Amino acid sequence: MSAAVPVRDDDLGSVASLWTEIAIARPQLAVTANRYLGQIALSLRPGSVTSASIALRQFCWHLLDSHPAVEGFAEVNRLHVESFKLALAGRRSRNNRPLKPNTLRQRLLLLRSFFDRIIEWGWADAPARPPVFLSDVPPQDLPLPKALDDAAAARFVQAAEAEHDPRRQLVVQLLARTGMRVGEVCELRSNAAECRGGQWWLRVPLGKLHNDRVVPLHPRLVELLASWKDHPDYGIGGLLVTNHGRPLNRHVVTRMVRRTAKTAGIGHVHPHQLRHTLATQALNRGMRLEAIGQLLGHRSLKMTAIYARMSDRNLAEQFRAVADRIDSLYAPDHDGETRQMRRLRLEHGRLLGNGWCTRPKEMDCSSSRSARAVGTSPPRWSSDRRSPASVTMPLNTTSRSEQPCSSTSSTPSTMRRRRDGAPRTTLSRDGARGRRRRRGARAR
Repeated sequence: MSAAVPVRDDDLGSVASLWTEIAIARPQLAVTANRYLGQIALSLRPGSVTSASIALRQFCWHLLDSHPAVEGFAEVNRLHVESFKLALAGRRSRNNRPLKPNTLRQRLLLLRSFFDRIIEWGWADAPARPPVFLSDVPPQDLPLPKALDDAAAARFVQAAEAEHDPRRQLVVQLLARTGMRVGEVCELRSNAAECRGGQWWLRVPLGKLHNDRVVPLHPRLVELLASWKDHPDYGIGGLLVTNHGRPLNRHVVTRMVRRTAKTAGIGHVHPHQLRHTLATQALNRGMRLEAIGQLLGHRSLKMTAIYARMSDRNLAEQFRAVADRIDSLYAPDHDGETRQMRRLRLEHGRLLGNGWCTRPKEMDCSSSRSARAVGTSPPRWSSDRRSPASVTMPLNTTSRSEQPCSSTSSTPSTMRRRRDGAPRTTLSRDGARGRRRRRGARAR
């Protein structure tokens, strides 16, 4: 049994050469992994194959270091996966920083997909059951895209306009004014620009989502593309832009963007940030989500809707439209209500229909508490229109004085009609005294 090889940093070099040391130490692991990579290379893009290779190599190096008795993937069980998760969480990047949550998520998802596929395909070196479950994968973070604000974007474009290198100027302007991805800019064909119906269009090649599209060209880009045709790096290998005869790559384009951002004095800017900036600016100025999704090459509006979450200008305008209505809910007083009107409204809530106060005799009439504060209810009138029903009072307020409330200027003089049409007044002091006499006479 060979000694475990120390874990080393992964890079984006040749997939086959990076498996050489693993093939020497554990031939079965290398054979199964390379067979799997060869199969997915027929349906996935090279970047996805490279990511799968990195995840499998890290898992194989972990098996060699922590579980040297494992000879093939058929011997992998849950214990090996759990120890790999702990090792992956403690792994450090080249900058001596912990791996980002999305990186951990990608590694475990690729490892889970590997075991699921080889089990489905019935390979001999497959475990009896999948050792990686979906619950092992960290939840996906959905942060808002980091776009430049309007001031920083203006300074960036001005710095790009002042660029003396035509290659750097064209590449940066293409990213800022079309919203293309880095890989799409690197693969632009020499005949990508075309004029149809008086409008210049740029045909974007098949990209990340396996779909091509055409985007309108800004007049400034039309001028830059016309002058670029005389450059010696135009059209080499059928490509629109090359780096001294060699195809562009994402690292070269990233350095171009960073240099322009440094000249503009706006700090660190990555190429994809220009894509977010264009989408945000278009949405804030009234462009529909469907059009933005078509411009960016999204498959569904779900991918484009994330820009609606960061459209701070639209959110501010809609919030201002209802801000006044919300503020009215917290207003201390009613609109246009003076102090005297507020007192009258509160006093009216504790008066009977005849204008008499319903509060106990011993209470101060100048108090601002209404009848509801002492548990009283408004008077209830019976079906007999000639006499009011007795007012329901709480048990602890048996002793009351029927006297006009001192907080009012006068008793109301509401007029009512008898059944015969003759007018009569509401309950008065004389009427109450007469009823008491009649009740006493009947008792005698």
